[in-house]
Amino acid sequence: MPRFYIEAELTVETQLALTETVFHHWCKVLRAQVGDTATLFNGQGGEYEVTLTDVQKKTAMVMVNSFNPGNRTPKFKALLGQIMSKGDRMDYAIQKAVELGVSEIQLLTSERCEMRLKYDRDQKKLDHWQGIAIAACEQCGLNIVPKILPPMSLEKWLDTNLPATKLVLAPNKDEVNVLHNATPELALLIGPEGGLSEAEISSANTKGFVNWCIGERVLRTETAPVVALSILNFNFSV
Repeated sequence: MPRFYIEAELTVETQLALTETVFHHWCKVLRAQVGDTATLFNGQGGEYEVTLTDVQKKTAMVMVNSFNPGNRTPKFKALLGQIMSKGDRMDYAIQKAVELGVSEIQLLTSERCEMRLKYDRDQKKLDHWQGIAIAACEQCGLNIVPKILPPMSLEKWLDTNLPATKLVLAPNKDEVNVLHNATPELALLIGPEGGLSEAEISSANTKGFVNWCIGERVLRTETAPVVALSILNFNFSV
């Protein structure tokens, strides 16, 4: 059954007009017909099964049949601090982090950050990344859409109110069992292509971040959150 995110209030046993985005994808691209069913979610928790009741040239109506309160969220809550990278790498990092259950993504700049958002491009790029997060939720079954937070400097982020468990991916550092006493609510810091500088890692350490080396190989900035979040999923599921 197809799944769609919709910016609308959803109530069981009511009729609802599809938004332009959902109408285009379901009725135009997938060629849905009256009587077809789909799942809708609005990011407020849970999902709704709906039946297509009327299709016009530019609009369509559905009947909201039932509600499922499940959100399929993992047993941990991870705030990802991701230094921004250029092009498809950032798209990939956001998409896969969402699929793996990240709760929120804070975009960061650092000494070796490859990009800086400027003025009118800021919101357009943020909307693009938020759209990637929404599409990832549609695909993987999550019903709570993680927020993609506007960029801030690493220095400022380290001074914000972060969870008790704080991990920074630091290749070539002494590996310790950092997850032994990890709490289910945590912050995860991922550096840019080229890595965090020694000074930045040291600064993170002084703010309570523990170095986490997750293997002998140095991972790309878009691969690191995938591996780290996969390990967290396994760690908190056993």
